[in-house]
Amino acid sequence: MNKVLVVDNDTFFVEFLSEVLESRGFHVLKAYDGKEGISMLEQENVDLLFVDMIMPKIDGKQLIRFARSKFPDAGFPIVALSGVIFEQLDSLEEIGADYFIAKGPIEKMAKHIESLLDRIEHQQTPTRVDEKIFQSENHISTQITSELLQTVKFHRAITESIGIGVLVVDRDAKIIATNSQALDILNLSYEEVLNHQMISVFPKEERANLIGAFKRVLLKPDLKKNSFNVIIDSQKIRVIVSLLRIDDKIAGWIIAMEGMGKWVEQA
Repeated sequence: MNKVLVVDNDTFFVEFLSEVLESRGFHVLKAYDGKEGISMLEQENVDLLFVDMIMPKIDGKQLIRFARSKFPDAGFPIVALSGVIFEQLDSLEEIGADYFIAKGPIEKMAKHIESLLDRIEHQQTPTRVDEKIFQSENHISTQITSELLQTVKFHRAITESIGIGVLVVDRDAKIIATNSQALDILNLSYEEVLNHQMISVFPKEERANLIGAFKRVLLKPDLKKNSFNVIIDSQKIRVIVSLLRIDDKIAGWIIAMEGMGKWVEQA
């Protein structure tokens, strides 16, 4: 029996999609956010993946990137789900999914999913962009959601362009976002960092300093940041740890890293 993973923070939609898939004989695995989705992918071999694009913390684009990096030879189709994906046609290839389904009226979505499954089961490879897209003729996305996507893209661009390595760490001490500079400093790949414990990506001999910094900024409200130096791959790195606050509530930590040149051991 083919295994399908459905990842969406909308419980109703997960159940709706699961019902359609189970009626076709699929065994459905369910995840309700990107972090759960990654954990499920690491534990189970799946034959098909449905991913909602708009989710908190780890979103659909991040999850698809993880899946492509972690399982480059797996070959399972990935289906992106969104209410605004068709206003983002210039970035469909960048998203990395094989197919795209617009959220809309349930009965029309059910037909689109059935058509998509027919195509996948008959191993029909799409040759044009429009063959990858399933949407209703009267599909209307909200301005609020479109603006949300643009805001997310804007803030991602800032993080990527800031010129230092950045890791965003959730309250459970797992990494939920990173930029390319951080990956370069750590000399790790995307799938080796995303959703992993923050101490696991640092050299063992440097982990005590990192844990100490996390505790200090957490236990001392007036301490805006805590910084220290580490050695990673013979490079001296300045690490700055600060709290991540959302609506004045602690949501995790931010780790900033900046190279300070090659470390030379003193004789």
